Amino acid sequence: MMFKSKISLLSGLLLFLSAGVVLMALFRPQATATPPYPPSRMITGIVWDFCSPLTSIASKVAAGSDLWVITWADDNALYTGWGDGGGFGGSNRIGRVTLGIARVAGSPDNLQASNIFGGKDSASAASFDGKPTGLLSIDGTLYMGVVEQNAWMRLKIGRSTDHGMSWIFNFPDRRSDTEWDFAEPDGAFSDTTFLQFGKDYSGARDTYVYAYSQDKRANPSRYTIALFRVAKNKIMDRSSYEYFAGLDDGNKPTWTKDIRKRKAVFTDPNGVGWGVRVVYNQGLKRYLLTTWHGEDGSWGVFDAPEPWGPWTTVAYYDNWLDSTFKFGFAFPGKWTSADGKEFVMVFSGTGKYDDWNTLKGNFVLGTEND
Repeated sequence: MMFKSKISLLSGLLLFLSAGVVLMALFRPQATATPPYPPSRMITGIVWDFCSPLTSIASKVAAGSDLWVITWADDNALYTGWGDGGGFGGSNRIGRVTLGIARVAGSPDNLQASNIFGGKDSASAASFDGKPTGLLSIDGTLYMGVVEQNAWMRLKIGRSTDHGMSWIFNFPDRRSDTEWDFAEPDGAFSDTTFLQFGKDYSGARDTYVYAYSQDKRANPSRYTIALFRVAKNKIMDRSSYEYFAGLDDGNKPTWTKDIRKRKAVFTDPNGVGWGVRVVYNQGLKRYLLTTWHGEDGSWGVFDAPEPWGPWTTVAYYDNWLDSTFKFGFAFPGKWTSADGKEFVMVFSGTGKYDDWNTLKGNFVLGTEND
């Protein structure tokens, strides 16, 4: 069954003045915590448009479902994975699965979304548990990272050749570490997410796939993100992975086959959350990374000229919108303007944000873009 919804207009903050009624976008000040990187000279800020018909927060089109890892596939649709809900048209009780996949067509304000793997009225039933950490489309094949349910320290990468209807994973026995793609003692890469380029990986910088993860997840204090790369035709071959090992004297990346010798590609002393998202903005020619640094609605947007940096800060928020926990801030390339300035962001969270939330915005460009 196709779930269609005309997303309702989310009004912003109504400010009543003597001259009349003025509709304004809600702004929160930047964070009081010190950002981990200097301000970006390329993208100096973000203007959020709470009044646009493309904006929908707490719309209840997918109530109870969260995470929303997203990729832009060869059929021009977005494919998205969610956790702990019934997907589009479902709820926490109706169609609930630990992991589901949906196909999203249409525009953000006229969504044409259908559950294809798990969830309410899905085309095929979910056949395994876990949480999706990342999705990627290359040459019509979908790849997905799945972290072990209720353990969160082991991850398997699988593929689908029928746009998510069925998956090849071969999950190992729960007692075995050897058949998981990642089962490191410190939880390395158990939250693997893929760098997104254009439609079906068009516009990629080279023949590699790049993947990020909140690092050292077994440590309660998490401040870093790790990076690996793999040839795009070797994604299912764990032995082909190379790990970022820092920059050389010429600021060029170095790589190692030894995961124990990896170095952080991003560090925030205020914290790094799971659900990292990274996308290449073709119009601005910048890599954008998002991560939360507090379970109180605090998060940041960072940019860089290369997948490994150097990073600068686009925006850094405390209690963005309110103090409710939010995560998974994604900028789908399909919903970003050709010049890279306008976008629709997808995110989720807890409470009223435990849903498919979209928010229109504009990047404010600095003088270095002139």
